[in-house]
Order: sequence, then C-alpha cells, then structure tokens
Amino acid sequence: MARISKNRKAATSKFNLEKEYSLADAAGMVKEITFTKFDSSVDIDVRLGVDPKKSDQMVRGVVTLPHGLGKAVRVLVLCTPDKEQEAKDAGADHVGLDEYIQKIEGGWTDIDVIITMPTVMAKVGRLGKVLGPRGLMPNPKSGTVTLEVGKAVKEVKAGKVDFKVDKQGIIHASIGKVSFTPDKIKDNAAELINTIAKLKPSSAKGTYFQSITMSSTMSPGIQIDKTSIEGV
Repeated sequence: MARISKNRKAATSKFNLEKEYSLADAAGMVKEITFTKFDSSVDIDVRLGVDPKKSDQMVRGVVTLPHGLGKAVRVLVLCTPDKEQEAKDAGADHVGLDEYIQKIEGGWTDIDVIITMPTVMAKVGRLGKVLGPRGLMPNPKSGTVTLEVGKAVKEVKAGKVDFKVDKQGIIHASIGKVSFTPDKIKDNAAELINTIAKLKPSSAKGTYFQSITMSSTMSPGIQIDKTSIEGV
C-alpha cells in the first residue's frame, strides 16, 4: 500500500475530496493545501462530454487570462528579416529563422512558445518531429502562425493560453500561481471555463461539462461545483 505523505495528509484534512466546492471557495482552498517551497502553478482539469476521435467534437481554443500566468514566457519568433524588429520591440526573447531552425534540429527547445509566419511555414514544418511531441509546433488556430508577429508576442506575454482536449476528453491548463490572490485565481479560472463553454460542439450530446477540478503542483484536486460558475 502506498504511503501517504505528511503534506498530503495535511492537505486532505482541510477539505472533503468527495465534495464539490464553489469556484470562489476552491480558489482560496488551493492556496491552503499547497506546501511546496516554490511558487506552484495552479491548474484546471476539465472533463468534457465529447468524443475527441470525431473531428467535429475536437475542442480547441485560446484564452487571454485577465491576470496573466504569473511567469515569464520565453518566446521564439521565426520570421523574415523585415519582421525581426517588430518581434523584438514586442518583447520576443529570440528572433531569427535559419539559425534557430538549425538549433532546434540539433535538439534545442529552451522556449515556451514559438510564433512564426505563413510564408516560412514550409521551413518550420520540417521541425514537426521535434516540436510536435513538446506541444511547441506553431498553429494558425492558436494564433501562433500570423503576419502580425508583434501583436502575437504581446498576447502570449500577457497570459494567452492555448488549450485543447486530449484523447480522454480532458482539457488541462495552467491558470496562474499559488501566490495570486483567491480573486485572481477565480477570475482566471472563470475566463478559461467560460471560453470552453462557448466552444461546445453542436454535435456533442448529453452533459458537456462532466467535471472540473482545480489543483496546484503536487496538491490533491478540489472538485468544483459547475453551477457556481456564471455562464456555464
């Protein structure tokens, strides 16, 4: 039988694992049950009543969190020379094209988001085997393949999150840090959940939101009462 850690015992003593809590209560509780020595991420897991194997039930989108993610997002822009200054002025950490393609082919992936242009996707496309498994491949649907590279960089730096349902019908996304106030955690969570609600496929039948859980790094999950979220 697996041994339950001291911190997990302390965390589970503060709430009922089987009970559903309002979003506001969960936002405050997640701070109380986090015992890491670093500023943990706060995550949301949303189980949807969709079949991801069907193309018309694939739920994918982007959301800009009102209070950001609370962390520095490292952005690489792969672009033509005429767009380099625009990307740098917007705050991109790395800007270029051929030299970075070579670095990535060599195994370098020390970045969080890659933004590129439609005109260079032929070159970027060959990086799929390296970037795909890491979730770094640029995609027009997430706004990371665009001619407006400066705007895209600013949005990502401000807290733009790209999400999609996995093979089990679950969306996993970070919504901030434990150091955030409960109100900021609640606002960010509500923004994500309401965005997912708007993306409900017309072909999806039955209950769309099966369950919503909030947790932090290494903490147990807090079940959220869906009826406590306005707009869901």
